[in-house]
Amino acid sequence: MDREGKINKRIKEHYEYLESKGYEIVGLFLQGSQNYNNDIYDDDYQSDIDSKAIVLPTFEDFVGGKEPVSTTLVLENDEHIDVKDIRKMFDVLLKSNVNFLEILFTKYKIINEKYIEQIQTLLDNAERIAMSDKKQLLNCIVGMEKQKYVALKHPYPSIKDKIDKFHYDPKQLTHIIRLNYFIKRILNGETFSNALNEIDRKNYLVSVKKGMYDLETAEKIANEFDAETYKLKQEAFENNEYVIDNFAKELYDKIKYNILKQWFREELLK
Repeated sequence: MDREGKINKRIKEHYEYLESKGYEIVGLFLQGSQNYNNDIYDDDYQSDIDSKAIVLPTFEDFVGGKEPVSTTLVLENDEHIDVKDIRKMFDVLLKSNVNFLEILFTKYKIINEKYIEQIQTLLDNAERIAMSDKKQLLNCIVGMEKQKYVALKHPYPSIKDKIDKFHYDPKQLTHIIRLNYFIKRILNGETFSNALNEIDRKNYLVSVKKGMYDLETAEKIANEFDAETYKLKQEAFENNEYVIDNFAKELYDKIKYNILKQWFREELLK
């Protein structure tokens, strides 16, 4: 099975898994390396296929004030599905979290046909949404990059094998480099979609991800990129005045209202 077939198959299986758990799904979207062309499928490395899902509360839970769903399901093959109530998901998207904004641009998704018109409106405005609070976006890029920098040599149980082999996690170094490229492209005026796509550097980033650098070189690169990414953000803040575009919040609120209204009406009429 080719790459695209493999991804689509797994996304469909994720969707069906959530259905079997009783969730009312608005849409399920691919997240991760496939969205920026940094995935690998060979004898040395197999990229996971992870997803994020927007789900709806029941009317009873909504009226009863039950905490909106926000959880991560881990499948038997260690793939992850981040599941969020539409209210939680839109709140996170509004904070310009890059890991979440990327789902607005993925080509791998399944939208519940009941809500496709509303979600298509969201996707049609993805670029404006992503850039609606550029200052916050830049802060999020730097914050995300710093997390990867801190995690570079941290022996988390899930990456202990990489720490034992390389004395650092090459995947974290790949993210540090990728996010540096990403912020440069955003600051150079590229669209979010173009800046996210690293097809031109795929071979290099894949090599980094497979551990092409020794520890000393990896640390040197990480330090240089970390410092530069932060400097670029600071210079951007000093030289620009960023104004928040309220369009994103207004659109999120409208879509959230329409979808919940439609779903509750359906529930109550059953």
